[in-house]
Amino acid sequence: MIHLFSFHSSLKVNNDSATDFEFFILLAKLKSMSGAARALDLTPPAATKRLGIIEKRLDARLVNRTTRSVSLTPEGETYLRYATQIVGQVREMEEAISGARSDPQGLLRVNATLGFGRTTIAPLVSEFAKRFPHVEIQFEVTDRPVDLVEGAFDMAIRFGELPDSRLSARRIMSNRRFLCASPKYLERFGTPERVENLLHHRCIIHRQNDDAYGVWRYIVNDHIEALKVKGALSSNDGDIVLRWALDGHGILIRSEWDLAKYLQSGRLKLVLPNTVIPSADLFVYYPRQRNQTARARAFIDFLVDHLQAPFVPVDVNEHVPERRKRTGRKVTHLGQAASDTDPETR
Repeated sequence: MIHLFSFHSSLKVNNDSATDFEFFILLAKLKSMSGAARALDLTPPAATKRLGIIEKRLDARLVNRTTRSVSLTPEGETYLRYATQIVGQVREMEEAISGARSDPQGLLRVNATLGFGRTTIAPLVSEFAKRFPHVEIQFEVTDRPVDLVEGAFDMAIRFGELPDSRLSARRIMSNRRFLCASPKYLERFGTPERVENLLHHRCIIHRQNDDAYGVWRYIVNDHIEALKVKGALSSNDGDIVLRWALDGHGILIRSEWDLAKYLQSGRLKLVLPNTVIPSADLFVYYPRQRNQTARARAFIDFLVDHLQAPFVPVDVNEHVPERRKRTGRKVTHLGQAASDTDPETR
């Protein structure tokens, strides 16, 4: 069973099985008594009564209530911390028992980056669900990284560096990045010969997370250099900026997995192919302290098996101008080697 859902729907639990701990964790996440009541299929008065029973038993006020929201008192923060730990330990106990079975089953919560998750991971989730019908998958795609611990996710599939020291990671796929442009753009505006020439070109900017706007980084002698570029077009969506590059609007930095087929067809060409752009390898991240379940291990292995070679790797030397090839110097791309270290050891 697969669920593609919003944040609020992911928090819904069965009222009959919801413990006081789960109720309070839900209330703290939603910061709304009415929201918690809806998620538990309760009336607001019933949810208020349930909180009152907990507070009376502890002889402490756990939340401050207004007409619009709730906030935790110091006692409420303490209760939430212990409740989260207890619920997590119970879940690990259940998973340890169910994980002993040969056939993976149970709930698997997965987060992925928006574009890649939609185009590449979602079809794999479909195939995995066919192979393991007893695993219930909740798959959420977001444009920004999520807190796996707070969001109760089993794993996230994302490009780049380890975002949180509380996480462990396994690399699924190497993913170099290149400068590229359409033949139409290069015929009209010329091909840059040096990195500094990019300052005089139209660059398409892909805004990602909190990266500095228009700052492109490249590697020289194992050191990262930065260049501030300009362009008339920018977007936070990778598919959009790629379309603009194909339409001839400028030079773009794009991942190998998304670029390879357009290089093969000739719709895009590498620009400054011997310039090394920091790579953004694909990793699956998971909470460090949590023992992996059989279903989580099965899903990660499935991803590794199906994402090892989804495209023909780009041969940089095929895109080096002839006059440079005659120097006898073979161009090598260091982006992949620069990220071979497992994120856990960075």
